[in-house]
Amino acid sequence: MAATRFAYVKTYELPDPILPNTYFVVRIDGQSFHRFSDVHAFVKPNDLSALQLMDNAAEDVMRALPDAVLGFGESDEYSFLFRKTATLFNRRESKIMSTVVSHFTSSYVFNWSRYFPDKMLQYPPTFDARLVVYPSEKEVKDYFAWRQADTHINNLYNTAFWALVQQGGMSTSEAHQKLNGTVSADKNEILHSQFGINYNSVDARFRKGSVVVKVQARKSETSKRSLALLSASYVSQKPVEKPNEASGSSAQSDVEAGGSFDQGTPDTDVGEKDITAQKIQHRREKKEAKKAEKMAMRKREWVLSVMHCDVIGDDFWHSHPDILQ
Repeated sequence: MAATRFAYVKTYELPDPILPNTYFVVRIDGQSFHRFSDVHAFVKPNDLSALQLMDNAAEDVMRALPDAVLGFGESDEYSFLFRKTATLFNRRESKIMSTVVSHFTSSYVFNWSRYFPDKMLQYPPTFDARLVVYPSEKEVKDYFAWRQADTHINNLYNTAFWALVQQGGMSTSEAHQKLNGTVSADKNEILHSQFGINYNSVDARFRKGSVVVKVQARKSETSKRSLALLSASYVSQKPVEKPNEASGSSAQSDVEAGGSFDQGTPDTDVGEKDITAQKIQHRREKKEAKKAEKMAMRKREWVLSVMHCDVIGDDFWHSHPDILQ
């Protein structure tokens, strides 16, 4: 930055480092998406294309930011988990938060036509963002359980509400009044008794939200260097011919031809040194081969997977232990 007399204004920028050795979550949320969904005629209660567009934007964020290891989305919001060891932008809160929400928003707009080829984007959507720090695995697990519980509650309400409007002939005001004060059991009963809908049969994407994980897939083949070293190790294990055995036939032919062949005293020191050197080389190659093999097995590729599963409880976390490591 240029050192001018105006540079003093830089001192007004406050440092905002995230507490070290802590997990943190960036949650983005659509601004005025009720209006946005109405203007763009989203299907109620759930628009599959809109949710897939959200998932795609989340995947773009996680591809661009390797420190983001888990995403969870519902409706018009998405949460991204970063590990304790994350070093993105030196853990500057403002930089991380602004990058996540801007990348998500730009991806959403950029890919709109892929998911809505027959709908022109009427105006730019906006998302806000917040960053929250969590000290331990317990709070992280509880955070995502909280968001999924919210997904269940909202979707059950919306499913019952729009069934009353679309199939029951009620106005939106009447539907709200009908559901006012009801609990989950009441809404399930309304769906089942009036509309023959078993809520548990509703698409898991709508009931549970979207979970985006980074799975480390092992490479299927060993590295070329590992294979080369293994081959060298195999060759070096072959028996070593003794010098006398190798030259025996030529020596005999020289004698039979009347030549003067003097074997002299065998140079045992040289032979032993050669054998010892070969053994050392063999051990070295074998050790390097094992090391290369181990490194090749550890070398993995990130693969993003979008699932619609339970994150409430321990089963999910036991199935994906890498997330919190």
